[in-house]
Amino acid sequence: MPNIELLEKSMPVAPIRIAALEGCRELAEEVDRNLVKFRKELVEKKGLKNIPQGYSEDTFIVECECPRFGTGEGKGIIKESVRGTDLYIMVDVTNYSSTYTVCGHENHMSPDNHFQDLKRIISAATGKAHRINVIMPFLYEGRQHRRKKRESLDCALALRELSDMGVANIITFDAHDPRVQNSIPLNGFDNFFPTYQFLKALVKSVDNFQVDNDHLMIISPDEGAMSRAVYFSNILGVDMGMFYKRRDYSTVVNGKNPIVAHEFLGDSVEGKDVVIIDDMISSGESMLDVAKQIKERHANRVFICTTYGLFTEGMDKFDAYYEKGWIDKVITTNLNYRIPELLTRPYYVEANMSKYLASIMDIINHDVSVEKVRSSNEKIMDLMKRVNQE
Repeated sequence: MPNIELLEKSMPVAPIRIAALEGCRELAEEVDRNLVKFRKELVEKKGLKNIPQGYSEDTFIVECECPRFGTGEGKGIIKESVRGTDLYIMVDVTNYSSTYTVCGHENHMSPDNHFQDLKRIISAATGKAHRINVIMPFLYEGRQHRRKKRESLDCALALRELSDMGVANIITFDAHDPRVQNSIPLNGFDNFFPTYQFLKALVKSVDNFQVDNDHLMIISPDEGAMSRAVYFSNILGVDMGMFYKRRDYSTVVNGKNPIVAHEFLGDSVEGKDVVIIDDMISSGESMLDVAKQIKERHANRVFICTTYGLFTEGMDKFDAYYEKGWIDKVITTNLNYRIPELLTRPYYVEANMSKYLASIMDIINHDVSVEKVRSSNEKIMDLMKRVNQE
């Protein structure tokens, strides 16, 4: 049981409950199973006879839904009491597999639809729950986090809206730019990273994975991923390199300036395994181009680690690159919807985050510091010791 020494010295602020929106229920069920296990272990360890009400249950999930009228308008319904609870509402804004009907036509849920449903469930709980927390792994509109010209600032607006609705804490993972939390300075905003889970997945799935400066190198595919790559390389004690994108600023394609080339900065990758780390794979074009260039520089194996595997243009390009030997593994978390085809690919590895997320919720529910779960340094060092001993 992680962080048990912290939890056994504290009490929860209120009975914990989980409301999972459509599109996030599978992850919520995994988290719930871990949370139930954690609580039962803690009760057994402390030998409690008088257990606080709602502390140890067979499930913490409350049923909720957002049905639609024929016109496509919706409403939020929570099907059981949440009065006095510490409510955690889970939403995956990237799950386009969920659908709804408008005047007989089937529409796929967009991030905007999921965000509206989130607000509906918050509205249904406001004034009843003791505290409302939102778990939004992929931060809604997180890619529109800053202004460059006359344009909207969508992520900041969304966070302000949640704040105004009474949300106490927003929990997210690997935000595109966590500085957007400055738009809600009086609210809780926790941003966590899956570094340990990436490394654990690599160690389990890759044969002869050696973590030293002679055999491994960390690569940032662009300037935006530099902080992730710097942390990963520092904690492992290996070198880091980076690519930067040269764009054609004279034209705009699909709302952005097209990439002309990727230029590399760093030492030789020849003969080394390489880990490319970033927050997401969208279409995957830039990530694949970086992988190809690394292989052309005679790298040994190429592993891609991203928190979110969106694959907006399908898997064909990744299949082709795998067959040509330009990529060896693609590792993403289970924090967001993944297309079924991805799960069948021989090169795909899942970094499971459900146990980590359950631990985060447990810590916040006890109202103690999250730094113990935020920092992965100690766990990574222990993992490396075990790997070296083996």
